[in-house]
Amino acid sequence: MAAPVLRCCLRRVLERSPVFSRNDQHSTLLPCFANLLISHRHYAAKPAKKKKSEPQKKPQESEPKKKKKQTSIPLLKEPTDDVYLTWCYERPVYDAEEAVDMLKKFQQLDFTSPNQPVFADITLDLAMDKKKTVEPFVNTVVLPYRLTEEINKVLVFTEKAEDAEIARENGAAFVGGPELIKPIFDGEIQADYYVAVPTMASKILPLRSTLKKKFPKIKNGSVSYDVAEMVRFFKLCHEYELLENDNFIHATIATLDMPNEQIVANLDAIIKDVCKSKPLSYGPFVTRLIIRSSSSEGLDLKLERFLPKGAVKAKVKEAEKEEEKGKEKEEEEDSDDEGEMQKSR
Repeated sequence: MAAPVLRCCLRRVLERSPVFSRNDQHSTLLPCFANLLISHRHYAAKPAKKKKSEPQKKPQESEPKKKKKQTSIPLLKEPTDDVYLTWCYERPVYDAEEAVDMLKKFQQLDFTSPNQPVFADITLDLAMDKKKTVEPFVNTVVLPYRLTEEINKVLVFTEKAEDAEIARENGAAFVGGPELIKPIFDGEIQADYYVAVPTMASKILPLRSTLKKKFPKIKNGSVSYDVAEMVRFFKLCHEYELLENDNFIHATIATLDMPNEQIVANLDAIIKDVCKSKPLSYGPFVTRLIIRSSSSEGLDLKLERFLPKGAVKAKVKEAEKEEEKGKEKEEEEDSDDEGEMQKSR
């Protein structure tokens, strides 16, 4: 009986106690227990906002150090011995007559053919305006001394009987009008050069895709009323070409067994004709000239004597400008060196 009595008394005491009288009030005596009850939630808490970090200050950029220009050692002019490294010396430049003599000596030492062809490698400056350059071309020239005795086959487009008779008298291989178009398409008629009178220019347009570079044009002199002059020129002419995406011409100028004077004369004719493809107001067209034979090395030539007078003057002015630029660069380098010396002090 003692246990029930104690339970009843304890219940009454607890009910009268202010701490446990109401369930919805916080207990000041049990703060930890109350906090646990209140903090129990069935939803996610919002993430705390991150404080904006202050922008990191960029380190002060130091002044860019000037790169020291690598000065190349100048090449020696002439070797003093028979055995030497070619890359240590400047490439020799010869007069035309001297270079031709050397090519003939090379032929004798190598026991090669004496009538092998002689070539000229002509390096060009194609620049004109800021965005303009010289377009690829195919030119023809009559050399003072012919390389072979063969005569080119010339076809003349004309409908006039008088022009046809003149063309045959001057050695044309084929003469006719629109009736020649089909045989040319079929490959029955082939010629080295095709010329026409202006009245035939529109009638032979279907042949443009077949003849391509050989199609008659006013620009290269293959369209003219002077039939006799056209036939005489193209029978004996010599052709050279500036290829696309290239800046030099590889032209045959002579054979090695020809006299030196004839080889030089043909070279002069080629260079002067090449210079016509670019106006002199844009500066020199030919910048380098190399002569070689089929079995020999190339020899650099002095090309000033072959250039037109206006081109020589332009080349001299260009050389003077380059010298002035070189002097200005040297002065700038000297001033930079003096400034560095003062800073170090």
